[in-house]
Amino acid sequence: MAASPKPSLTAADLANIDGQLAGTDRLLEQNYPGDDGSRQPVHTVYVPADRFTPSFAADWGAEALATVNAHGGLEKLGGLLGQDAALAEAVAPRVEAKLASEPIEDLRLDFEDGFGDRGDDAEDAAAVAAASAVAAAVAAGSAPPFIGIRFKCFEAATRSRGLRTLDLFVSGLAAAGELPEGLVLTLPKVTTVAQVKAMDYAVSRLEEVHSLPAGRLRFEVQVETPQLILGPEGTSPVAQLPHAVPGRISGLHYGTYDYSASLQISAEYQSMEHPVADFAKEVMQLAVAGTGIRLSDGSTNIIPVGDNVENAWQLHGRLVRRSLERGYYQGWDLHPAQLPSRFAATYAFYRQGLPAAAARLRNYVEQTEGGVMDEPATARALAAFVLRGVQCGAVGAEEVQALAGVGIPQLTGLAHPRLATTSNS
Repeated sequence: MAASPKPSLTAADLANIDGQLAGTDRLLEQNYPGDDGSRQPVHTVYVPADRFTPSFAADWGAEALATVNAHGGLEKLGGLLGQDAALAEAVAPRVEAKLASEPIEDLRLDFEDGFGDRGDDAEDAAAVAAASAVAAAVAAGSAPPFIGIRFKCFEAATRSRGLRTLDLFVSGLAAAGELPEGLVLTLPKVTTVAQVKAMDYAVSRLEEVHSLPAGRLRFEVQVETPQLILGPEGTSPVAQLPHAVPGRISGLHYGTYDYSASLQISAEYQSMEHPVADFAKEVMQLAVAGTGIRLSDGSTNIIPVGDNVENAWQLHGRLVRRSLERGYYQGWDLHPAQLPSRFAATYAFYRQGLPAAAARLRNYVEQTEGGVMDEPATARALAAFVLRGVQCGAVGAEEVQALAGVGIPQLTGLAHPRLATTSNS
């Protein structure tokens, strides 16, 4: 019998290879940590900053419910969105409970397009008032889980104004006490990597001044300009952002109308589903894959009001579903009447997919042969899908336990195994 072969590579060879790949190891560890497993809101609501009050979310929820009840109720809405009777019946009570308890998941007080140029004195006062109102809402428990501001962009004409508003708002919150856990800051109309680096410097300085932990102030980047998708050198600046300021960016938000207008798309055809939008969003997906940076689709300005309510709901629901199917789990809402179609379409998406996803997860966990042989990467995707459904309220933990045979901790570990490994080490 021939002797078993022995390894030919020496310890020195292996050490040499480790040395060659040390930079790759650091890059993967620092720049590609993966999703952190925390909840991602299903939408972001934008409102002019001076219109926010501690009761704002509850007021929008009440208006949303009143609108849907005036047009036949939530089950009828489900039918308009293509849900069969059983699905509409399952979705409706969950949407009703959502609109009553947490109608807005993420709220942005807008000092940019929604606020305009009112002069420095007016904006200074509004920024201070916004910080006070947000702090009061958080203390009272009436604030959405995620809340923050969008300030003016870093182009020369508005840079100092945007920075001043950012400073006043963050400083006001810091003076009021601990910053809200779900604080979000949004930098709009980004065109270059340099603007994002400048934002990184600004929030780093605010952290130093207010004795905040390094990295506490993360921010979103709005992708609203073609220059961020394709730069002057033929490269993609948006792909450089995660690596220019590792760990600082929390999300990329697609800006439907600014981006479309920049490409000379006529107003009638500006849409989240225009080919130019799909191209930009696909580039964004590639740019942040594995980095832990979340993605958000844009908005539709076709609002469910007047004689157009049902048609607008159908359009909005279809666009929400389309985004979800393409891996964009968040989008913008601009009016209370968009909340019912947002949650109805979202909940239907997760509830329709739950039985098959749960069955495949159970087969994977229990190593049972089924019609599909799922690999670990697919199991992670299945678990992440189910977990998102639980986090937004579409499905219950008890349903997951019954169908998949796993509790939420195990589900989270399946969706984010790197986190489970870290917590056990």
